[in-house]
Amino acid sequence: MNLDDFSDLIERPDGGVRRDAEERRERLIVPPGALGRLDELGEWLSAAQQSVPVKAVAQPRVVLFAGDHGVAELGVSGRAAGTTHELVRAALEGASPVAVLARRFSVPLRIVDAGVDCDPELLPESVVRHRVRRGSGRIDIEDALSAEDAERAVRLGMAIADEEADSGTDLVVLGDLSVGGTTAAATLVAALCGTDASVVTGRGGAGIDDLAWMRKCAAIRDALRRARPVLGDQLELLATVGGADLAAMTGFLLQSAVRRMPVILDGVVAAACALVAQRAAFRAPDWWLAGQVSGEPAQAKALDRMALTPLLDHGVTVGEGTGALLALPLVQAAAAFAAELPERTPEKDEEDEADAGPSGSEEYDVQALDAT
Repeated sequence: MNLDDFSDLIERPDGGVRRDAEERRERLIVPPGALGRLDELGEWLSAAQQSVPVKAVAQPRVVLFAGDHGVAELGVSGRAAGTTHELVRAALEGASPVAVLARRFSVPLRIVDAGVDCDPELLPESVVRHRVRRGSGRIDIEDALSAEDAERAVRLGMAIADEEADSGTDLVVLGDLSVGGTTAAATLVAALCGTDASVVTGRGGAGIDDLAWMRKCAAIRDALRRARPVLGDQLELLATVGGADLAAMTGFLLQSAVRRMPVILDGVVAAACALVAQRAAFRAPDWWLAGQVSGEPAQAKALDRMALTPLLDHGVTVGEGTGALLALPLVQAAAAFAAELPERTPEKDEEDEADAGPSGSEEYDVQALDAT
């Protein structure tokens, strides 16, 4: 498998349709610019859907890829190593923030176990049936995945994207459930952006103290030494310092772009996978939105490299797709405005001009004559 092949498969959203959407926007009763960034979102959706007016986002879905990372054994996370299955269980039982929002917004939630480190019996068959391997290697001293497992994980993500597209999903909120995942993600971002470990090291969704931050920074520094020699091959990079969940998310993002299915990215893990995907196919980011600012410096670095501006900045650091799901109603609102606001009628425009009377300068001249 060569991820560079996706470069020939991915096309940008239809530019002609976007121009038609922009022209239609000029004719709406609400003045251009009055809806702010929602105008841009509506036009982006039109181009992605190849439809003017834009269609409603009717079948969104939250997709979360789950996996454990061996580097968590170093105490770089606010959660104990090997406890991703607890996050999965909480989401399935409706007890996590993303599950609460998904229930409130009536959005289906799908969890894909790509590399959770637990007995399969602890999770439903529908979640574990795709598992590539049990946990990923400690990236500071060993590869996260074998070459074979990395390819299997990417193909898993591609298959999930095809399943979603075939089922009618018209927009995906993409996130992760992982322990140690932000360490692997920061390593990928630092490697691809050519930055030092300290520049990308954050405190993760669960939050860590200063000592844990230093351990995390050291782990990323050591992993970077292993990542730099394989920068020329995205698949090998994912195998070296990624993980099963990250490789699957990368495959998902690439195949979603092939299938013209828009994606809202959540936090630093999704951003890191998107950056790897961009390296393989430079047009792919045109199909993605950044949902929210997660507070992770690696996310900011990755989004800046891809020229993606987050929709929200509310200080939400919990991860797990929560921030991106919060942005979904904004995208749906943009689609509703673009589709349902009426256009101005020419007759109304002429009446408005007639009712406006003389210009301000003419009124001033009349007043001046009266004064004399």
